[in-house]
Amino acid sequence: MRSSRFPTATNTPIRWQVFPLLLPYLLEFKSRIFVALLCLIGAKIATIGLPYILKYTVDSLNAPSPADIAIVVVTALVIAYGSLRLLNVLLSEVRDTLFGRVTERAMRRLGLAVFNHLHSLDLSYHLNRQTGGLARDIERGSSGVSFLMRFLVFNIVPTFIEIFIVAALLLSQYGAGYAVIILLSVVCYVAFSIIATNWRTHFVNEMNQADSASNSRAIDSLLNYETVKYFNNEQYESRHYDNSLAHWETARRKNRLSLFALNGGQALIIALAMTAMMAMAAFDVAAQKMTIGDFVLINAFTMQIFTPLNFLGFVYREIRGAIANIDNLFTILEKRSTIEDKSDAPPLCVQSSRLTFDTVNFSYDDNRPILKNVSFTIEPGQKVAVVGESGGGKSTLVKLLFRFYDVSSGAILVDQTDIRTVSQQSLRKAFGVVPQDTVLFNDSIWENVKYGNPTASDKEVWHAIEQAQLSPFIESLPAKENTKVGERGLKVSGGEKQRIAIARVLLKNPPFLLFDEATSSLDTHAEKRVMQAINLVARSASTLIIAHRLSTVVDADTIIVLHQGEIAERGTHSQLLKKNGRYAKLWNAQLKESTH
Repeated sequence: MRSSRFPTATNTPIRWQVFPLLLPYLLEFKSRIFVALLCLIGAKIATIGLPYILKYTVDSLNAPSPADIAIVVVTALVIAYGSLRLLNVLLSEVRDTLFGRVTERAMRRLGLAVFNHLHSLDLSYHLNRQTGGLARDIERGSSGVSFLMRFLVFNIVPTFIEIFIVAALLLSQYGAGYAVIILLSVVCYVAFSIIATNWRTHFVNEMNQADSASNSRAIDSLLNYETVKYFNNEQYESRHYDNSLAHWETARRKNRLSLFALNGGQALIIALAMTAMMAMAAFDVAAQKMTIGDFVLINAFTMQIFTPLNFLGFVYREIRGAIANIDNLFTILEKRSTIEDKSDAPPLCVQSSRLTFDTVNFSYDDNRPILKNVSFTIEPGQKVAVVGESGGGKSTLVKLLFRFYDVSSGAILVDQTDIRTVSQQSLRKAFGVVPQDTVLFNDSIWENVKYGNPTASDKEVWHAIEQAQLSPFIESLPAKENTKVGERGLKVSGGEKQRIAIARVLLKNPPFLLFDEATSSLDTHAEKRVMQAINLVARSASTLIIAHRLSTVVDADTIIVLHQGEIAERGTHSQLLKKNGRYAKLWNAQLKESTH
């Protein structure tokens, strides 16, 4: 039963270690970063200069001087004001353009690193993950890199630099009162923002988790579209999805109300600070301690500081979220597979294509043994079948061969090499598998076959298609080999999917072939055609067939009967029938089923 419960949100502290982890992804374009920082400094100098030009312009207009001189001075100051403002905008645009490339490349590198790392993790991780929630974590993490770089580097840091410069200018030119108000209001604003944001982090986390949960629920349902239809459970799925959306709606409402409280408090601090600054400046002008130009300068500085400071509340909240999202990505990167290559693991060198299971024991946990002392050998070119009741451990053999799990004891040998001592990439390259449930990519038949060897020539792809007896089916289609198979191959039948899988394995051309109940879900006619293709393929490789239907393995060189994880019998079809043991009972039971 799928759980509809939501994980509890936690108010975890910001993980500042994210920044050094990000650095390697950002330093690919050092020269761009340097020039962008120069543009940032130039733009900030232009910003600080604007209020002074306003001051001198106003004072010039009030000064008792000849009209022609006043016009020249004012015109020059107005031109200077416009030039500085234009320079500020241009430098900011150049800065953003230069740093945009840095951010985009960092997002690309980080996204690729996460993608590759996910493929390196073992099967147990992927069996427990939620695809929808993981996809949203990756999406939010990549977007978080862009937001963090753009606003932290070009908003937060420059804003605080400007605040301290302005405070120093006000202190030196107008007295301590103005500088104290500026600094005190900034300290109060930042402190309130941090406290309030930490308080409402719970609501933000709850909203994100509800969003991921609803998305996972939707994707899980859509991936199981056929199952939903088989059981007429559209309304059931709809109710559960609506419950997920209801949690999301409630979480959004709580988040919105907490945001209102945060914004209200920030607005109050800014309003009080600006009122105090303007009141002091107005009294000083009235007392003739400063000019109207000074009043304009102080007003401009105050507006110039508090406008981005007002924006700072939003930025801080988003940066905190961005850091959390990026941290989620690095948390994924920190996960380690339980199945890892040794540091000096050499590639597998296949010589005679002999495969040996040597006293193999395996269990998923200590209380549930799956395989017990399993020993057998597949000689080069042989076809060995493993049969038995469901749950006996047959398909586990395939998982062990691909090192999705490692044996608990014993060893699996290719020729005389323990597969645990070689690299997983080279090991898996030596095996081709046709699983019971073949999953195809939502692409053409041609591309799904070519997936077995992306570098193969068209001639080689067609040869694999013909060997798998797929040509008549392709010729019957309007779009031929370019026919789309649909998501997970839903547009083609089970038999055609299996033959596409066989063609794909043929194109890979490995020394070992594995067929994991490749015909168990097919009808008799499709099974015969697929078995013809399998028998043709098996001539050129050492082959292990996991089978439920005994009729598909009567010609195997050796048949192994697996019962509760142990080898109960072994021999050829005729030898096992003569023994009149488990195999004979299974054979007779299936004969009765086929005659009814």
